[in-house]
Amino acid sequence: MTHPTASPFTDPAAVARYAEGPRRNVPGYDSLLRMSRILLAERVPAHGRVLVVGAGGGLELEDMALAHPGWRFDGVDPSQPMLDLAAQRLQCAGVPGDRVALHHGYVQSAPAGPFDGATCLLTFHFVPREERAAMAAEIRRRLKPGAPLVVAHLSVADGDEGPDGEGGAGERDLWLSRYAAFQVASGVPPEHAARARDKIAAELAVLTPQEDEAILREAGFTDVQMFYMGFAFRGWVASAC
Repeated sequence: MTHPTASPFTDPAAVARYAEGPRRNVPGYDSLLRMSRILLAERVPAHGRVLVVGAGGGLELEDMALAHPGWRFDGVDPSQPMLDLAAQRLQCAGVPGDRVALHHGYVQSAPAGPFDGATCLLTFHFVPREERAAMAAEIRRRLKPGAPLVVAHLSVADGDEGPDGEGGAGERDLWLSRYAAFQVASGVPPEHAARARDKIAAELAVLTPQEDEAILREAGFTDVQMFYMGFAFRGWVASAC
């Protein structure tokens, strides 16, 4: 895959402030972490092995490792500074180093598994549309049959209204404006929130929920179910075939 590392994840100042971002930008972020590990725990055994795609920063690794002391993790991320931050966070949290292996690169750099479950949180919207299905398929190949995958990322309606009533002219702009308004309500200066909104609209591969679900099915996942929606963000749980 050729998708580039997003520049904020290589800027030292941005990396140092990373932990502030998800809680400021993503509605219900802490609840999203809890829901994600609850969904994994339905099928990941007490001493299971979990693949974390986009593990830089270590927030979800820390959350899962502390809640499930028997789980072991392999985390992969294309940003070495973000992986370094994850390692520091896990060490400060008292997570033993032999429970977590961090791999620099894309999902192809992750071990073959097989894993009992996987997460990919706040990552897919950085991946170009044409590479999304291939990345999801690489995750699926590393999972045991029936293993859960939990994903969450930017995903908003667009275009004409569909049979389910979702979509319509201007709806994408409306949801992205709500995203910016949430940032402002979280303490982000309005001008910074406006720039972030414009950057997302211009540069990120934000698909519709229908497209996101279709990509998971194309990659070999079944029982795709949405479990989370927070303004412009949505999350799904699915099962590997």
